[in-house]
Amino acid sequence: MFYRVHVRDHVRVPPNLFSLPKDEAILTMVKKAYDGYISKDLGIVVGVSSLREAREGVIIPGDGSAYYDCDFELLAFRPELQEVVYGRIKDIADFGAFINIGAVDGMIHISQTMDDFVSFSADKALMGKESKRSLKIADKCKARIIAVSFKDIANPKFGLTMRQPGLGKLEWLEEDAAKEKEGAKEEKAEGKGEKGKPAAKKEGKEKATARKKEKR
Repeated sequence: MFYRVHVRDHVRVPPNLFSLPKDEAILTMVKKAYDGYISKDLGIVVGVSSLREAREGVIIPGDGSAYYDCDFELLAFRPELQEVVYGRIKDIADFGAFINIGAVDGMIHISQTMDDFVSFSADKALMGKESKRSLKIADKCKARIIAVSFKDIANPKFGLTMRQPGLGKLEWLEEDAAKEKEGAKEEKAEGKGEKGKPAAKKEGKEKATARKKEKR
């Protein structure tokens, strides 16, 4: 999920940026420090939204740089367990598929790509044995995050699944929705037919009674 995060920090502005307006120099250093920053608490920082406030700066003897106590806003992506995300298949291997979900890539194990026996084909696709469905590079998908690990901060790992109902390649979901719609129409039609039978019998009885009266 994407978040707007308010951060307060001391920002160092080196002498070579003193020629710039204060806010511009500070924003330059904030972007340098935080663009692409990864942490368990913040997630993955996508970018710096704005500089809210920069208080009076101080110069530390022997350093020459100016330090400003600042408030700024970041845009961060923090994947959460059970979160449903949309993405595009980036690459496929014999053990699963890599999916790009915007700010990061996640991995879908081959056993979690679809509810079927899946095999890896020579043209880098995952094929379902019974469903005959295929998952290829560039396919758009809907998946759920089932594992999040920031053990290696430089390379966080995210595991996803597409086996649960309502998940999978978008084309599959459209096919399933069409089948459900068609099934609902058939059930509705059958229901109307059953309701119509008693009415037909009743109408037949009324006609027979009318004929008897005419004979009398």
